Amino acid sequence: MALNQLVDAQDVRFVLFDILKTDALGSKFSKYEDFDQDVYDEVLGLAETIACDEIYPASAEGDKTGCLYDGESNEVKIPEAYHEPMKAYYEAGFLGLGDKVEVGGMGMPQEIAMSCYEFFLAASVPLLMYPGLSHGAMRVIEDYGPDGLREKCLEHMISGKWGGTMCLTEADAGSDVGLLKSKAVRQDDGTYLITGQNIFISSGDNDFYDNMIHLKLARVEGAPAGTKGLSIFIVPKYRINDDGSNGDFNDVICAGIEHKMGIKGSATCTMSFGDNNDCLGYLLGEEQQGMKIMFKMMNEERIGVGVMGLALSSTAYMHAVTYARNRVQGKNIADMMNPDALPVTIMHHPDVKRMLLKMKSYVESMRVFAYYMSHNETLEHCLEGEELKEARAIGDLLRPVLKSGCTDAAVDITSLAVQVYGGYGYCSDYPVEQLMRDAKITAIYEGTNGIQAADLLMRKILMNKDQYFFSIFQKRVSETISQARGIVDDSLCNELEMALGDVADAVLFLKDEMKEGKFLFLFSQAKPFLDALFLVVLAWCHIMGLNKAVPKLQGIVGDLKGEEKIKKINDDKEAAHLQGRILSAEYFFTSELPKLSGMIDAIKRKDSSVIKMSSTLFTGALEE
Repeated sequence: MALNQLVDAQDVRFVLFDILKTDALGSKFSKYEDFDQDVYDEVLGLAETIACDEIYPASAEGDKTGCLYDGESNEVKIPEAYHEPMKAYYEAGFLGLGDKVEVGGMGMPQEIAMSCYEFFLAASVPLLMYPGLSHGAMRVIEDYGPDGLREKCLEHMISGKWGGTMCLTEADAGSDVGLLKSKAVRQDDGTYLITGQNIFISSGDNDFYDNMIHLKLARVEGAPAGTKGLSIFIVPKYRINDDGSNGDFNDVICAGIEHKMGIKGSATCTMSFGDNNDCLGYLLGEEQQGMKIMFKMMNEERIGVGVMGLALSSTAYMHAVTYARNRVQGKNIADMMNPDALPVTIMHHPDVKRMLLKMKSYVESMRVFAYYMSHNETLEHCLEGEELKEARAIGDLLRPVLKSGCTDAAVDITSLAVQVYGGYGYCSDYPVEQLMRDAKITAIYEGTNGIQAADLLMRKILMNKDQYFFSIFQKRVSETISQARGIVDDSLCNELEMALGDVADAVLFLKDEMKEGKFLFLFSQAKPFLDALFLVVLAWCHIMGLNKAVPKLQGIVGDLKGEEKIKKINDDKEAAHLQGRILSAEYFFTSELPKLSGMIDAIKRKDSSVIKMSSTLFTGALEE
């Protein structure tokens, strides 16, 4: 496989340096003054090399062999093919790329770390889940871990010696976390005895890390019911000696692994804590702060899962383009009536080009969205006062849109990739069927997309006293439109302006429904509303791109017209990229954004069928 086929590296740099101006951060904030575009380019190049040369070759093998569970030792073996790529990833320092130097990181902007993450995820989502979960756990320990233990954990986790997990889901407490039954009993030495079982724990056990550091929710004796009574604990697989080495086994076992349709190389474990009443936990933060602390990790992971959706879409698109350029099948439509016409590659067929252009239009706007969110996180580490408040607000508002929108899109885009391949795409000899299987879980874990939608509509919009949708989001989109006037085609600016107004009207409509107490209706419309807002966000991202692509292309082609202009664009790699971006934006505005009006109309029709429909009316179901 050629080096540039997993992710469009040219577009990655366009988003980072033309749209977001990441290379200029050093002139604004001293913490980034040692970095410039040359440094970032070197890091991106190394990430792409490791992704393509080390990680991607292990992807198919990992999917084929999956994980193996030993019922006697209660231990898990991950695909052997994963070990060397994970070592290469850690040895290059990529886990801590965006982390503080004080904890062993490199201190780079978050969008640089996230763009590298796209390369790695495009190579293999299940492989990257091991360090990904570890990084999330590490960040929580950095902020809330007890002195002494915190330093030991950070040192070993950032180096890849130890791994980490998030233990939240129980058999009877999935999305409703408040029902969990895990218990914590205080000990005289300040530790806690932990008992309980968790299911669906990604990376819960494996043979790569020397120790696993679990972050586990449990209820301390006497704490109130529900989520407010939960605390969170560091629970290592092996106890940690004073010198940071592994101590005695801590009564934490893997009781089994799941057999899944996708991400087969990622060990999804059932974890049992304290079966022999000898499992020690160490409190993070204070008692009954569990959900507050856990959400720090979950918020980071939700952005990461959104980028998973982007990466799966990105590599599916790149594979589909490569296949369409080489697969010869059928005559050119223009030569249908010519019996002597030779067959052409399927790239010539209008429907194939339509599918590819749809994929491209989503991938490019999703990349802007994901990197914009990471750039916003960078600014959160630098800004103060009202600017910091606004950065946090836009992050909180759009996080569920990124997670839900990009992962639902990934399911559709990977499906389109299979369609481009035709029957071959349905076969495991080609990579896109694995991408399609791997994509589905992204819409489910880290909070299902329905939960993301309820969080967005109820907490982030309707019940938000500061009205961030109007005061910040609407303002920022309007500012982008104003900047684009005179640069971008006015019709596209007008389309985005109208779309923004339509969604704002929908918000006001839903506010009226809330005043009337129609909460069942609101929850039934939460996901349709998020889907509508996602379209507006992607259109906004396209305008951001056009605002840079249009003048940059003009600077390359100058006064050339007609065939001379076409030749210049076709012969110049940068010009071709910019022209392709302009056309994908036009496609999005003419073929995707118009769907918004129907989506908003459907919400306003006040459909009550969901509310009226009872369990008994779903006839024809299998008998229990």
